[in-house]
Amino acid sequence: MGDRSAKLEAQILEAIIKRESKGTSIKSINRIILKFPKIDESLRKCKVIFEQFDEDKSGAIDLKELKHCFEKLQVKFTNEEINEIFKTCDLNDDMGISFNEFIVLLCLVYLLKEDHGATQCKSRMGIPDLEATFETLVESFVFLDTNKDGHVSKNEMIRAIEETKQSDGQIAMKRFEEMDWDKNGRVNFKEFLFAFTRWVGIEDDEED
Repeated sequence: MGDRSAKLEAQILEAIIKRESKGTSIKSINRIILKFPKIDESLRKCKVIFEQFDEDKSGAIDLKELKHCFEKLQVKFTNEEINEIFKTCDLNDDMGISFNEFIVLLCLVYLLKEDHGATQCKSRMGIPDLEATFETLVESFVFLDTNKDGHVSKNEMIRAIEETKQSDGQIAMKRFEEMDWDKNGRVNFKEFLFAFTRWVGIEDDEED
């Protein structure tokens, strides 16, 4: 199964690199931090979508529910693609997408769909600020990835923090270590998104 989601990871990487060639309007990490409250508010509204598609109210969206979700949002993905996205975002392999995994999933769908030039599916999620929020997340990543290789390295993170002239170096390192799960010194877009939902405080209340 690993190779299938590797294909998706490659598509995400390709989409983000393509997006990076357009540049970003974000000029400093402070701009990102200032946007946290708005991002937080917008992401919390996803809870409504999440609960709507968590048909059996189990607190997680399973594969069948995800397919319904995509049908409803009229996002055109093949079954195989949906399976891949599901696997990529189901971090703990418990066959269910938790709320913060769902946010990451929607953002990845946003990125991949934008790549397909499908503008009409963007407004379908019913949350007007959501696309803008996802765009901010993409832009933040693009800003941090100074050499535009689709990964944020430790040095890139340190440099971004140092430029803010704040003594937040330790925080940056801690943030980076939280992001870099596989400890390879580079953070891809998916890792970044998961870390981001944690930073702005989107955590599942029922989790330890």
